Amino acid sequence: MAASRYRRFLKLCEEWPVDETKRGRDLGAYLRQRVAQAFREGENTQIVEPEACDQMYESLARLHSNYYKHKYPRPRDTSFSGLSVEEYKLILSTDTLEDFKDMNKGMWKKLQEKFAPGSPEEKQKTWAHSLSRPRT
Repeated sequence: MAASRYRRFLKLCEEWPVDETKRGRDLGAYLRQRVAQAFREGENTQIVEPEACDQMYESLARLHSNYYKHKYPRPRDTSFSGLSVEEYKLILSTDTLEDFKDMNKGMWKKLQEKFAPGSPEEKQKTWAHSLSRPRT
């Protein structure tokens, strides 16, 4: 029975898309990682809680098949903001989120990072050392 569970999870992983714009935060990539951890021995893996395993698979299969999207259709594909799905995907991409982090940094911090020598850690140490040095 463990072999069939393993094959079902593998098939789900193959079908689940990977969103390259969400590096390090993608659900498909995370799912693959978790299945690899859970089934370390492949088809020979001993399942401690078969009911919980089956329930997890069924939940993921419902998400993958858009079960709830079809069960509870929306009258329009908009949100309170009025943005489209494509605009949300762009905003939530890893690159855009990193750009937002940079925008939130203060001007002084940006200048520090730009002109201080070495790695960010070295830059921070250099900056802290210059502040703690007694002036003559």
